[in-house]
Amino acid sequence: MKRRGLLLGAACAPAMAALPPVLQRPALPTPLAAGAAMLAAARAGRRLVAGGERGIVVTSDDGGASWAQAKVPVQVSLTSLVFADEKRGWATGHFGTLLTTTDGGASWQLQMDGMRAAQLTVAAAADDAQRKAAERKVAEGPDKPFFDLVHDGRHGIAVGAYGLALETGDGSTWQSLAPRLPNPRQLHLYAVRRAGERIFIAGEQGLLLRSADAGASFEALPSPYKGSFFGLIAAKSGTLLAFGLRGSLFRSTDHGSSWQPVTSGTPVTLGAGLERDDGSLWLLAQNGDLFVSRDDGQRFERRPAPKPFPAAAFAHSDGASFVLAGLRGLQRQSLA
Repeated sequence: MKRRGLLLGAACAPAMAALPPVLQRPALPTPLAAGAAMLAAARAGRRLVAGGERGIVVTSDDGGASWAQAKVPVQVSLTSLVFADEKRGWATGHFGTLLTTTDGGASWQLQMDGMRAAQLTVAAAADDAQRKAAERKVAEGPDKPFFDLVHDGRHGIAVGAYGLALETGDGSTWQSLAPRLPNPRQLHLYAVRRAGERIFIAGEQGLLLRSADAGASFEALPSPYKGSFFGLIAAKSGTLLAFGLRGSLFRSTDHGSSWQPVTSGTPVTLGAGLERDDGSLWLLAQNGDLFVSRDDGQRFERRPAPKPFPAAAFAHSDGASFVLAGLRGLQRQSLA
């Protein structure tokens, strides 16, 4: 895959806004870190990692019973976490932030900010219209957030607001993916998942995109829904689930070419999903309710939260519980 360099001549480069202070100051240490608003959660081997507002990241090596705050070089809200193994991980956030860790989330380094992301979009523009739109992003400053990413240690894709999308083929050097996406209205991109050579992206207004060639090209998929999709599950079986507003849930067994509605049993927005090692598929509603399917996503059983919890993400803690990340910090929820 060819990479296009960042070549912005002084005569044609748009004026660049200064980086905001939150991208230049480290997250403040606090004994209340685990109680901060949390938006992301993941596993790094047996370790649990969660992140959220003001750049706060915490780790747990005892299933979520206790948490230690990580060292983070920025104070922006962090929106997603992914680990390739027990040591190497990445995080996305507001202001075009991409962070990386090589010690299981104990410390992080800034790999990308919104200013550089906007410049990469300019460099990759395929025509005048794309270039003008990208130059507007540079002039607006580094204010566009990333919402989600996938990363296997070498190949990664991060997606975000107003069609923002970057990719890497070596784990560290990023370039714009936006010109390859059939997203002319620059809709927000909320979720990305990979299954072998196939890559799926979901976003607002029912946007669904697919690549069958590891990201070299993308096509728009027929959408069964006109509201926003906030998440995807690409199951090991090949089944694909898309979910979002008002409990909307759809299932595809042909890689997104056609979709069937699935009754979720809730009017509450579904914001996160994952597959456990046993093949069960789990969804998380924004009120803390869990939903489980043991038949490859054909039916889901509701596991109501003991009490409402404003949840944004979750991670499998052990055989009997999840850790939920939300606006009131972190909470363990039993599966019994």
